[in-house]
Amino acid sequence: MATANMKAVRRRIKSVESTKQITKAMELVASSKLRKAKEKADAAQPFFNTLYETMCDISNDRSIRSLFVAPQFRKTNLLIVIAGDRGLAGGFNHNVLKAAQARCDEIAASGNKIKIVAIGKKSIDYFEKRGYDVKLKYSGIFDNTEQSVLDEISGYIMSNMKLQEIGSVELVYTTFVSTLSQEPMVIKVLPIDTLSNDKKAKSLTIYEPSEEELFESLIPQYLNGIVYSAIADSYASELAARRTAMENATDNADAMINDLSLMYNRARQAQITQELTEIMSGTLRNN
Repeated sequence: MATANMKAVRRRIKSVESTKQITKAMELVASSKLRKAKEKADAAQPFFNTLYETMCDISNDRSIRSLFVAPQFRKTNLLIVIAGDRGLAGGFNHNVLKAAQARCDEIAASGNKIKIVAIGKKSIDYFEKRGYDVKLKYSGIFDNTEQSVLDEISGYIMSNMKLQEIGSVELVYTTFVSTLSQEPMVIKVLPIDTLSNDKKAKSLTIYEPSEEELFESLIPQYLNGIVYSAIADSYASELAARRTAMENATDNADAMINDLSLMYNRARQAQITQELTEIMSGTLRNN
């Protein structure tokens, strides 16, 4: 191998080593944040599960009259789509946006209109570039989701349902299955009667002042809880996906460095052998 090519291999090795340092650092950062994010996601689940069960329990009473229970026939669907703020997380963003796009295609095929609440820079960019009607957008909120953000989302949903601007609300996010597996989810949020097909008998629980009043007063907490829980779950999923992606990238960098080093050493050995042969040939000619 020519000396110039050997220099190119050395430059390539240094370049891959620099990339490896970055991927290793990103892997360590994701790993350190993942534990805290997973604890946060787990801590949000008990409250939401209890609230969800209460809402479903009350909604089983068919005498309740509420915009948030009765099936809606307005031809506008609101999708809350949660993706990440950054890439370098394997298929995390692609998978959740693919699921959201598939749901958008289904809604469009049924003749309904679509409105979007985009959470995460990747979600915002995706839907704005494709001309969707993005009503609310948020980025940089995953480390610390403020109550004002949740209140704004729930307030928008409630006011627009009361004004009959939207007929249903769905949430598209990624749930944490394990550190190696994250699954995109599409779930119905409103109206409540689509959440549970449980036909069990009416609960013996007595609600005061009344089931209907309690139900209406819990809607903001229900919306805040489900959005917060989904954001926390998505963030833990993103960190797990990034940790895995960066770990794989670091392993690939190690393998590439080994291959390039072997190539360089073989070329260097061949060059030394050639130089020794030339020296020996010159010595024999002189003698």
